[in-house]
This record gives sequence, structure tokens and C-alpha cells, in this order.
Amino acid sequence: MPVSHDLFQDLKYTKDHIQQKRSEDPRLDSLLHKYSQLDAEVVDAERPASAALPNDALETLKKKRLLVKDEIVAQLQK
Repeated sequence: MPVSHDLFQDLKYTKDHIQQKRSEDPRLDSLLHKYSQLDAEVVDAERPASAALPNDALETLKKKRLLVKDEIVAQLQK
């Protein structure tokens, strides 16, 4: 069964740290929201009961999620 990625663990930041930065930075908040939406779409598309996306469409969605994650990392490092 597909599961959502633990972004906080991937970024090696605590949830509290991310939430504090998020409240101070509207751009970071927007990126985190976008990541969450994309992650939910990926998880939903990977479920066996869903109307499966073609592999190339799923890979494109995963790449978009990764690009947003990279933007989040860059924003956190500012």
C-alpha cells in the first residue's frame, strides 16, 4: 500500500522547525502546500484500486514533487 513521504524526515528538520519557518515565510508555506498536494496525488495514483495513471504520467508527477522538494530545500537554506 502506498504511503505519503515523510518530508520532515527527508529534510532532516523537525516538524516544529518547519512550522516556525513556514509561519515566517509565505513562499515556503506555498511550496509546502504544493508538495503536500502533489504527494497526495502520487499516493492516490499508486493505489491499486485507483484508475491507474500510465507509468509516464506517474513519473512526471513524481518529478514535479521532487522539483518542489528541491525548491523547499533551497528556501529553507536562505
